[in-house]
Amino acid sequence: MSSIEANKNRWLIAASAIAIHLSIGSIYAYSIYQNPLNETQGWETSSVTLAFSIAIFVLGLTAAFLGKYVEKYGPRAAGLAAAVLYGLGMIGSGLSIQLGNLPLFLFTFGVVGGMGLGIGYISPIGTLVEWFPDRRGMATGLAVMGFGAGALVTGPLGNFLIQNAGIATTFFVLGGLYFVLMSLGASYLAKPPDGWLPEGMEDEENAHEKAKSALSGLDSLTAAQARTTPRFWMVWLIVFINVSAGIMLLAYASPMLQQIGGATATTAAFITGYIGIFNGGGRIVWSTLSDYIGRTNTYAAFMLIQIAAFFVMPQLTGVWVLAVTIFVVITCYGGGFACLPAYLSDLFGTAEVSAIHGYALTAWGFAGVAGPQIASLVLESTGTYTNALYVMNGALVVGLLTVLALRWRIGQLKERSDAPVGATASTD
Repeated sequence: MSSIEANKNRWLIAASAIAIHLSIGSIYAYSIYQNPLNETQGWETSSVTLAFSIAIFVLGLTAAFLGKYVEKYGPRAAGLAAAVLYGLGMIGSGLSIQLGNLPLFLFTFGVVGGMGLGIGYISPIGTLVEWFPDRRGMATGLAVMGFGAGALVTGPLGNFLIQNAGIATTFFVLGGLYFVLMSLGASYLAKPPDGWLPEGMEDEENAHEKAKSALSGLDSLTAAQARTTPRFWMVWLIVFINVSAGIMLLAYASPMLQQIGGATATTAAFITGYIGIFNGGGRIVWSTLSDYIGRTNTYAAFMLIQIAAFFVMPQLTGVWVLAVTIFVVITCYGGGFACLPAYLSDLFGTAEVSAIHGYALTAWGFAGVAGPQIASLVLESTGTYTNALYVMNGALVVGLLTVLALRWRIGQLKERSDAPVGATASTD
């Protein structure tokens, strides 16, 4: 490890991660392109939306299958690759608009850009976990807060560019901006030197082992080993259910506010605009809190809060009471993403956490389909969102039971680790 890397500031590492995640978090502002593309290109809304769906799907696949690439080549090379892919995806999208070529747009934005999203999402995470062994939750929360809040930056900037420069030029400008911002962030990323510890941990007993290993009593595992364990699939199911619940509200917040709360379309749109604040804010608040109360307790809190929220929402009549309830659920949605890398580090150690994180993010891809589809199917069959909320509530109960089962499993593994020498051991 070079002396330059040894002298890096871990808070600037965190800022670099935020720069990358703010850039790729622009995907959440994709709706600003819908009407301009429809009006200037004549592309159907469903075709424009397909590009977004492809990008999210490719994000999940890339995170799952290229996590080993991030581990092998390091965060700087991975971050630069993400910058190139996402920048090319955006600039290629601008070119496809100039050519009026929809298939090219689907490929450049959805496939090329989606690959940049996937690599960019996971590239800083493992590095942050190693630089912040004393504050794993807070550190990863800072990064993914940037992803959740990316739309707050891109939304107004993108709208300004569309109105003053046109839709194609907007993609060119944003693509160049994201490339520069992501490249600057990636250029500072580096793993901490071997044996490095933050101030305050240096005097702790077995501090070096604690910084790299999983929770006391749990074995540190490779990505290949981790994905064969029950505790990995328990986490996968918990994340799937938590994301399904949040994405359902993200997809249908406005019509729910109108149907259940009686809001006007204007008021519902105004309230929906605030969701990004709670999505981003929930990521840093919950992840920081998880450093103190523990990740398992935090996910249990997510489930309990949402079970109560989804149960009472159909009975709520005040628009703002319903809105606040939705905001609380969205903090759990964002917090679930923020706490995940730290939780995986707790359960499996930090050696291959980027690859393990990539595998776990496949739950996001499946949930992105399941949450909205469950709501739409129930709505079409019953004509109301009430039953959809109750169906999702049943899934959240399963999620809570899974959290409790995982807590029991962790306890069992700790008991085995404390058993006398010669007793049966397990890597799960």
